[in-house]
Amino acid sequence: MLECRPILCPGLAHEPTTNEDYKPIRYNEFRHRICDIQSPIFPSMHRSQLSLSLLAISTRLTTAAFVDYTLNIVNMQISPDGFSRGASLVNGVFPGTVLFANKGDVLRNTVVNQLTDPSMRRSTTIHWHGLYQRTTAYEDGPAFVTQCPIAPASSYQYVIPTLDQAGTHWYHSHLGSQYVDGVRSAIVIYDPDDPHKSLYDVDDASTSGNEPVPDTGLINGRGRYKGGPAAPWSVISVEQGKRYRFRVVNNGALGYYTFQIDGHPLKIIEADGLAHEPLIVNSLDIHPGERYSIVVEANQTVGNYWIRAPITARRSSSTPHNNVFAQLIRVLAPTNDPTTSQTSGTTLDISNLRPVENPGAPGGSAPADVVIDLNYGGISGGKTGWQVNGSQYKSPSLPTLLKILSNNATTNNDFATSENTIVLPYDKVIELQIHGSSNGFFHPWHLHGHSFDIIQNGGAINYVNPPRKDVIPVGGGTGIIRFKTSNRALGSYTAILIGIWRYDLDAGLAVVFAEAPNEQRAGPKAIQPSSGWNQLCPAYQALPADQQ
Repeated sequence: MLECRPILCPGLAHEPTTNEDYKPIRYNEFRHRICDIQSPIFPSMHRSQLSLSLLAISTRLTTAAFVDYTLNIVNMQISPDGFSRGASLVNGVFPGTVLFANKGDVLRNTVVNQLTDPSMRRSTTIHWHGLYQRTTAYEDGPAFVTQCPIAPASSYQYVIPTLDQAGTHWYHSHLGSQYVDGVRSAIVIYDPDDPHKSLYDVDDASTSGNEPVPDTGLINGRGRYKGGPAAPWSVISVEQGKRYRFRVVNNGALGYYTFQIDGHPLKIIEADGLAHEPLIVNSLDIHPGERYSIVVEANQTVGNYWIRAPITARRSSSTPHNNVFAQLIRVLAPTNDPTTSQTSGTTLDISNLRPVENPGAPGGSAPADVVIDLNYGGISGGKTGWQVNGSQYKSPSLPTLLKILSNNATTNNDFATSENTIVLPYDKVIELQIHGSSNGFFHPWHLHGHSFDIIQNGGAINYVNPPRKDVIPVGGGTGIIRFKTSNRALGSYTAILIGIWRYDLDAGLAVVFAEAPNEQRAGPKAIQPSSGWNQLCPAYQALPADQQ
């Protein structure tokens, strides 16, 4: 699913608390904004969502500091596409609170679980998608991999050093499929030495067996359901002559969007939090979990232009292909709907992306130290679910990390077959060969704790300057990625999860990597969880089943 959300201005204006608070923002009023593309959340009928986020901001302080956020996870009724449904929200808003920090800051995010709706999951966890968690693997967030869930009426503080990371990321619940109910939003980490800062003037980051598919697509929390009420489109106001950085995040759960702006080329400068050499395209496909920064120059005639993000694959039959819009409004232009036509031209081929820093796959063209084949597909026999190498992932009752630290689990045999856990050695080049499903559907795979080099994904092998991301969409062919388990020699990890978005963790499509378990247990790279982390499992395990 994908989402399209309204503009948010945390810290500069009010944050929206009702549908009436989602109003167009003219760029001459505010310097900080966020624009996301999303779809409505999953109810019994309108349950699927699609999400893209566009973010941009002006001047920021550059001194490293502690940055504190309180994230209250609550149940509320919302109607992003004109139809009301129950949701689980961050701080009572949809989209949720956007987190901002500078490179080198330490995020201290206190998650307060106030969920009470018995029809939904009442425990929760939060995953900080794209953040490496060097030496803090216990803060990564996937339930029963690195932690037990946070029980209702309790809280947990995630302490996350950003270290040398910058870029566009996002956070979401990582307990079953809970995030599709609304627990998600963007993270923006600013780099005072951004290699591309001369390219833009404004960085605006204001965000049965059958699988549910999106009924509606949203941009910045607004959209229209076919045959439903004429809910207003999201509006993004720009000033002629300025160059805008849009941070586009697909925080949806199933289908992917094709993003474009009528009459405006897109200059891509970032992919999955990492700077890449500028690449100009007319549109880009964005899969769940992916993030891109694009520079758009407001150099056309003053007027209104459609921002388009059609759901290109895996949508409901009731969802028109071209029914996901926002409006790019020029200051001083009339406020009527755009009449612009769709632009044809080049769509992004991710194999053409080139990273700015340290290009080149680990190990070069030499064979990798460890090569792992991952064959995935549906479960046979008419059942719903997924498997990898013939095994359907099932979450253990005791988190993988806790088994390593407390039960001395250091070999593959120390984990149940259903945990799909593979132990990786420290400081080695790992090559994953992900073989697509027979139905040819694209599945985005995300690796926690690392970025990786995509040395092949349908085209020629490239060891010299391959794209560097943390999400790879794999279709009917084979995607080959490489990473090194030393993670820049700054720390070690446990239970690094490679999986696919939305329901697939629940449905069994996941692999867990227990990385360098002996180094995690003792020595200079040992994992040392907080006292609060140690209390999560006893609190969760004491809950009745209906609160878990």
